[in-house]
Amino acid sequence: MPLSEDEQRILREIEDNLSVTDPKLVQQVSDTTLYRHSARLIKWSVLGFVAGLVLLLLTFTKQLWLGVLGFLIMLFCLLVIERNVRKIGRAGFNSLTSGMRPGGGGSSSGSMKGVFGNFGKRWRDRWQRDDGP
Repeated sequence: MPLSEDEQRILREIEDNLSVTDPKLVQQVSDTTLYRHSARLIKWSVLGFVAGLVLLLLTFTKQLWLGVLGFLIMLFCLLVIERNVRKIGRAGFNSLTSGMRPGGGGSSSGSMKGVFGNFGKRWRDRWQRDDGP
């Protein structure tokens, strides 16, 4: 249901007032997207996973409960990673990795080709056997 003109005017006034009173918040909110937020959570979760793994490996034989705690930290971080990867989806992943592609935006197919170049083709050409007559 669309907003009435009066409601739109009130909303514009609120936005303008917010821009004047807290421009830092307005800038932060406008820069943050679901994709960036999820990617940030994934990065922190990977770091937490590694910390849990280190805790598990260093303490499992001496203090069983610390090893179990490390395992639970790893499990929780994997769940956070899985949930945020699902949130991002293919479209979000493509927008996050667009900087990795040649030209900064390239085509939607072959996103990893910009990272590895034509390595696969060179590898196949190098090891291809000529079984011809």
